[in-house]
Amino acid sequence: MNTFAAHGAEPLVSFSLATEQDVFVLRRSGKSAAEALGVENQDQIRLATALSELGRDLLGSSGLTVVFGVVSSPLPVLRVAMSWQDGPGPGEEAMRAAARLVPVRHTSPEQTLAIEQPLTVGAHTADAVQQAREALMAHKGASMLDDTRAQTSDLIAALEESRAQREELRRLNEELEETNRGVVALYSELSEELEETNRGVVALYAELEEKSRQLREASEAKTRFWANVSHELRTPVNSVVGLARLLLEFDEARLDEEQRRQISLISASGATLLALVDELLDVAKAESGRLEPTWAAVDLRAALGQLRGTLRGYESPGAAELIVAESDVRIVSDEIMLVRILRNLLSNALKFTPTGTVRLDVASEDGDEGGHVVFTVSDTGIGIPEDEQQQIFEEFYQVRGPHQRGRSGTGLGLPYARRLTELLGGRLTLTSSPGAGTVVTVRLPATGPASDGPGDRETETPLVAVLVTVDDDDAFRATIRPLLDQLAGRVVEVGEGGLASSAVRHERPDAVLLDLHLPDLDGYAVLAQLAADPGLRAVPVVILTSTPAEDLDRDRLTHARAILEKATLTLPKLVAALSEQATPAPPGAGQKDDTA
Repeated sequence: MNTFAAHGAEPLVSFSLATEQDVFVLRRSGKSAAEALGVENQDQIRLATALSELGRDLLGSSGLTVVFGVVSSPLPVLRVAMSWQDGPGPGEEAMRAAARLVPVRHTSPEQTLAIEQPLTVGAHTADAVQQAREALMAHKGASMLDDTRAQTSDLIAALEESRAQREELRRLNEELEETNRGVVALYSELSEELEETNRGVVALYAELEEKSRQLREASEAKTRFWANVSHELRTPVNSVVGLARLLLEFDEARLDEEQRRQISLISASGATLLALVDELLDVAKAESGRLEPTWAAVDLRAALGQLRGTLRGYESPGAAELIVAESDVRIVSDEIMLVRILRNLLSNALKFTPTGTVRLDVASEDGDEGGHVVFTVSDTGIGIPEDEQQQIFEEFYQVRGPHQRGRSGTGLGLPYARRLTELLGGRLTLTSSPGAGTVVTVRLPATGPASDGPGDRETETPLVAVLVTVDDDDAFRATIRPLLDQLAGRVVEVGEGGLASSAVRHERPDAVLLDLHLPDLDGYAVLAQLAADPGLRAVPVVILTSTPAEDLDRDRLTHARAILEKATLTLPKLVAALSEQATPAPPGAGQKDDTA
């Protein structure tokens, strides 16, 4: 008793265990005490059965005593202690059987067994403990018959409870099966819907792919149309502009004032048409990714002076004043593209600035990304509404309003300027407010890739003594003849490809200018004849053509010194192409394809 109390337990009752009748009392006492303390029915039976097994196994041990008590901490338990003074103690089989039912601790030196039944927190109240004590006292006179009846009653109750649990389990299984059937049906329905959705997505994706392909084809067709039409227009327009200029320059004495005015109108209209054709062609090239800059040092002073002179015609009495600031800033870029960007921006500003000023400023700036040159075109014109400041960079879009009257345009100027700016590695931004004018900023890198060829330079004396030109276009030959007279001491013109080789063999020129499109023998064949003749292959050949760069058969042009485009032909370019007296270049080397 004292040992039991030392373990922190509150004793309920104790008695000796000496006969089989005492084992019956032990079983009934354990169940009754557990019931009074709120233990579930099945746990009551397990405790009673374990006590019966251990008590019966320990019968015969001297001084065998049983003590019931309640332990409050660390966790509440109903503890039953069996102690004896002498004897073998419980057998292994009895210990295993009891341990499967309830926790059992065996202390060999003290010859004590402790069987513990966990209680729920708050179940061992004073009233519950008193009820347990009274229940234990009530079973001291139990007989074998009473115990047998009690066991039978417990067994019937356990069976009833097991049957009820089995029925509940069956019901739960049926509900689970029903739920599973619903889940399977829902899964099947969702799978079908998902499959249908996937089929719709695949069909939509295929339709989008088809639409995208059609849009690409339409865009490519539009680009080809622009390029082809622009290319076909360039040659006759170039001829009109060139011949008009020749008439004004060389026949001025024989023209009266009205004739000069009419020819000037022809020249100005032709120049406007040519600029529009150039823009269309370059926009098409930019869209297809075939427009590449030709990098070289730009003489900004000369370029800005050219802009100032070109745009002077926009000024009229009472109109906006054009101010182009002087600048000696150094920049490596594509001069043609740069001038076109600035010309488009300035002409656009002049067009929509009835009075006030249009100004171009140039400044250099340094930063973490290297030096840049900033071109700022500002005007005091009508301005652009904020909701249309992004749309104006769409091709052919124009801001609608009365300001359009008397002002022609295609809506290509700003998109074209932005495309060229991006090709040059820069950025074009615009800020504007209706009635307060517009500011367009072009920010370009100050340095670019090194130029492949020599810089443009003027020549005061003829570069070559004899020059042979092979071209069937009389108008083009007449247009470039003034340039060639500055380049060569004598120019020999040949109008047929079949006569080219014999003319070169007879004249032994210092250079040959060769067109590719000839009526009888094309330029490719003429070039092959010159390359195959040991006596003629050393003569430098420069190709002059209107064929777009992407349509050239470069494998057949390896003998050419350079490839120049007719529409942008200038004396410095001819000088650069012929200034190096080198042997024929290998494929792709040294060929300067100016398609800007």
